[in-house]
Amino acid sequence: MSADELVREYLLLGLRFDRLVEGFVDAYTGDPALRRQVDNEPRPDPAVLGRCAAQLRAELPNAGLAEPRARFLAAHLTALECSGRVLAGQQVGFVAEVAAYFDVVITPGDPDVYRQAHAEIDRLLPGADPLADRLAAHRARDEIAPQRLEPAVEALSSALRDRVRATFGLPPQETVRYEVVTDKPWSGFNYYLGDFCSRVAINADLGHRMANLPHLVAHESYPGHHTEHCRKEAGLVRTDHHEEQTIFLVNTPQCLMAEGLADLGLAAAVGPGWGPWAGEILGDLGLWMDGELAERLETAAAGLLGVRQDAALMLHDQRADPADVSAYLQRWLMVPEPRASQILRFLGDPLWRAYTTTYVEGYRLLCTWLADRPPAQPLDQRYLRLLDEPLIPSVIRTELAGS
Repeated sequence: MSADELVREYLLLGLRFDRLVEGFVDAYTGDPALRRQVDNEPRPDPAVLGRCAAQLRAELPNAGLAEPRARFLAAHLTALECSGRVLAGQQVGFVAEVAAYFDVVITPGDPDVYRQAHAEIDRLLPGADPLADRLAAHRARDEIAPQRLEPAVEALSSALRDRVRATFGLPPQETVRYEVVTDKPWSGFNYYLGDFCSRVAINADLGHRMANLPHLVAHESYPGHHTEHCRKEAGLVRTDHHEEQTIFLVNTPQCLMAEGLADLGLAAAVGPGWGPWAGEILGDLGLWMDGELAERLETAAAGLLGVRQDAALMLHDQRADPADVSAYLQRWLMVPEPRASQILRFLGDPLWRAYTTTYVEGYRLLCTWLADRPPAQPLDQRYLRLLDEPLIPSVIRTELAGS
């Protein structure tokens, strides 16, 4: 099988998974004839799709692909093989499932780290009331009214876009359109439409806070998902003809890379001082945010990163009672029961149940890698590799081990 044939079969395989689970294909900008072909086929058998993924992976060494492309496809075919088994009802342990999907091995977090994070938040929000109550009061003061959400997002997006254009470069015709939605298991979602255009949906049900909006916009748009899609379409697809990059599949290593780089987007685009920077932009809209405090609290809360992954392990690996998982989330994240229920909804969704790992391990891995860059290399130059190259977690770990 030639390289072109193998890549074509990979694209067809990914599109066939989308026939089984709506939303499995997060984005597809390739040949529309392939999509039409799959849409006109009978509904596929997931076990057959899993075996096809394994067969394609076995063909890779003889396809003549350059090493980075072969490595990328091998990791993604491993993920698709596992998805086929899971969707066929075969028993796969949760930790093994996550490892196959995201090229990473997960373990429970350390409660002592969470206690240290609580202690730092306690220092930043002094008072006599219980810490959870003080944090809830702070969050309530920071909430933005639903009718002010879209203008605030647009203002932050415009400011971040200017920075990203100057630092990383964007196709001149790129655009992002925002919309506010409800009744979704996520806070925001980027729908990449191709031709350098995205639609970003923001879930109003969550009661967004001003301190979170800069991260949300950086994550979904500049320099996160939208920017990555644009640069990979311009470079890997249109210039280098890596057609496998025209499809973005849920529960694959590219998700962990994408979520990690997106979560680090504000650090890459603005860096230290992002809180006062965002506070000034929001202030022009008549909104007040203590940017310095917001930034310090964000740094402290980073110690709680592993809590949601712990909850996923409790739910799917340890088979804990959902009520106990909710209590765990409420205790360590210091969130009310409705917010814990929203998190459980995401963790319980058949498509998204393993996905929390992409945020936890993606952030940890890429944050370490960015910090480990050569002394003379600027952060934005290192970050640009994430936007432009077909990297996978095991490659990042290899580079860290060799540094």
